[in-house]
Amino acid sequence: MADTWLDWQHMGNQRERIKFRGSVKKGNLVTIAILSRGRCGLSKCVSRYMMGMAVTDILVLITAVILNRIRSIYFPMSFLSITPVCSVRIALIYATRDSSVWLTVAFTFDRFVAICCQKLKIKYCTERTALVVIITACGVSCAKNTPRYLIYEPLYIRNDVPWFCDIKLSFYSDLFWILFECIDYILNPCAPFILILLLNTLTVKHILGANKARRRVRAKSNCEDQDDPEVKNRKKSIILLFAISGSFIVLWTPRVVNFFYVRFTNSRYSIGSNPNDPMFILQESGIMLQLLSCCSNTCIYAVTQKKFREEFANMLKASANRFINMVKS
Repeated sequence: MADTWLDWQHMGNQRERIKFRGSVKKGNLVTIAILSRGRCGLSKCVSRYMMGMAVTDILVLITAVILNRIRSIYFPMSFLSITPVCSVRIALIYATRDSSVWLTVAFTFDRFVAICCQKLKIKYCTERTALVVIITACGVSCAKNTPRYLIYEPLYIRNDVPWFCDIKLSFYSDLFWILFECIDYILNPCAPFILILLLNTLTVKHILGANKARRRVRAKSNCEDQDDPEVKNRKKSIILLFAISGSFIVLWTPRVVNFFYVRFTNSRYSIGSNPNDPMFILQESGIMLQLLSCCSNTCIYAVTQKKFREEFANMLKASANRFINMVKS
């Protein structure tokens, strides 16, 4: 809800944050460009999930940063600030955010099935299933956030034109909206975090069990003193899974704390721009870290892939060679 007041407040420290988010956007664009070439050695199923996550991450940055933050600073009185358009824009921010988070959950489940459920892997880990899951996750996210259009009212009316979005007072008192926001926080981030943590824990447990069995086999073959590349790959997978779970909970914690503070203290979301206000700092930190969380997982998954890094290096070399040839010509 804190995104709304940025429609009419000029933020003195927003430009630095926007530069940081812009670099994250470039990283996702590079990820999409490399994955679309199909040279990373990934299965079509994995490639579809990673492409879906990268695209939704880009949409989060477009709706939440470009159409919300940048517009509120440089074009505060634009067409996008009219109340009906503003309401639609905010609903899209939440829809793209939910899509990004739940595609991460879907991909985590896909990797769990691929590693721990060999019989189900053949039927589930397919390109067709990945496309169905991606479309379903995005569709449900859009439908879930449609009621957000009704949460806001004009901040003021000028020449019969309603401007900006302000949260209705009924949002804090009506049972429907209280349940709506509680369900929203249950579905994102509480349920995704529990599912990601549970699936990653089961996956790590399976990997550790497989490593023990492999060491016993190698011990009988007198190979225990040699480096085992399979065990090294599994250790990398464990580190990756913990990185995903840890980053998700750390980056979402301030937003969840802000939600509980507002609900249990009967206060409102901050609409000021006082940098010394603790509520304002908590709110802003939560928004910034939440947006970062929606854009980090794709980079984490992709950068840990050796062939992805090789393709990224090849892309840089090709771009440098084109630039050199252009200068010479």
